[in-house]
Amino acid sequence: MKTSVIGTGHVGLVTGACFAERGHRVLCVDVDRAKIAKLRRGQPTIYEPGLEDLVRRNVKSGRLTFGTSNAEAVAFGRVVFICVPTPPRPDGTADLSFMEAVSRDIAKSLKEYRLVVDKSTVPVHTGERVRQVITKYAPRGADFDVASNPEFLREGAAVQDTLHPDRIVFGAESRRAEMILRELYEPFKAPILCTDIKSAELIKHASNSFLALKISFANALAALCDLAGADVQMVTRGMGMDKRIGPAFLHAGIGYGGSCFPKDVAAFEAISRELGYEFRLLREVQRINEEARDLFLKKVERELWIVKGKKIAAFGLSFKPDTDDVRESVALKVVKALLERGAEVRAYDPQGMERAKEEIPGLRTARSPYEAARGADCALLLTEWKEFRDLDLAKLKKAMAHPTVIDGRDLFDPEKMKEAGFVYRSVGRP
Repeated sequence: MKTSVIGTGHVGLVTGACFAERGHRVLCVDVDRAKIAKLRRGQPTIYEPGLEDLVRRNVKSGRLTFGTSNAEAVAFGRVVFICVPTPPRPDGTADLSFMEAVSRDIAKSLKEYRLVVDKSTVPVHTGERVRQVITKYAPRGADFDVASNPEFLREGAAVQDTLHPDRIVFGAESRRAEMILRELYEPFKAPILCTDIKSAELIKHASNSFLALKISFANALAALCDLAGADVQMVTRGMGMDKRIGPAFLHAGIGYGGSCFPKDVAAFEAISRELGYEFRLLREVQRINEEARDLFLKKVERELWIVKGKKIAAFGLSFKPDTDDVRESVALKVVKALLERGAEVRAYDPQGMERAKEEIPGLRTARSPYEAARGADCALLLTEWKEFRDLDLAKLKKAMAHPTVIDGRDLFDPEKMKEAGFVYRSVGRP
């Protein structure tokens, strides 16, 4: 099926490449001409495991092409996906200006039937707004449907999640729209839930908010375990063995970050408030998430006493492993806080250093974790990359002035760190 995707960020590019991989003909468009020029050469501008090979293979086959005009997208695809940013405003609500602008562009280019599908994470009722805008600006009698198809991909596993989803959710306003989407997704061989548009829009925000709640619950437990002398990993393991709870996302640390959870939790709380319901639980989830970072910084201060002038190695800058995305990265927020307090920070991340330098101009980085740790008073584990799990501890200890590691992701085994000669602190473990 001929399919268009407007926007080539994480969601748009992965969606387009995976549809092409499943045999559809796909046109991805973006207003950033430099980005499109690279994509035409098979060079993604984001890091995601497996994405570059996927793009190159499908560009070569001719199933995946790129353009710079929304009008091109409407002319090409029977289905037009909107995958544009919906950044948060200061009050937590989503900025839908990109969504509105693209909807107007689609309307003005409509010449025959198109199914317009919102894949960006948006507040409930956005589908109604998209329909209103297209109706207002399209030629009289224009034939179209609107649908919602939320994405559930995880950065760092986005290709795998999109090619092999655990479920596909879409909200359709007509039988015609439903059948087109069922045909489009048939090659993915996944369970499909078709709902009304409002329910589909709420499913995405509800899912991400619940996962964020599980993380914050684990972090609150970690604070309690620190006070009680218990081991949060044992507590959450015992909880996770209960099939009603499950182990996923019950991992204590320095908090969640990224382009989804902070934005989506804030937006869902704001949406609820606008509709007349005070979702106080979500406000507490946000508060606990911020507290987790602050408690970690206090651990650093307790260990070093005076942070100013201390040499600190930061292991990790991206908000999670297997991505170069530093948006709302808790690791980056920790580094910023330490720099503001006068620490001398040298950081290493396998993929995120260039993007981190855009956020923190002048940030000192290293070519390896051992170089980052050279002469350091302390090393902080901030992102749980596999490269850090596999560190040569003897080599790390030799590089440091004082062999102290404060682990914000509970990546290392306390006994092994003690045996290796480190002063070792973690989250919620004695």
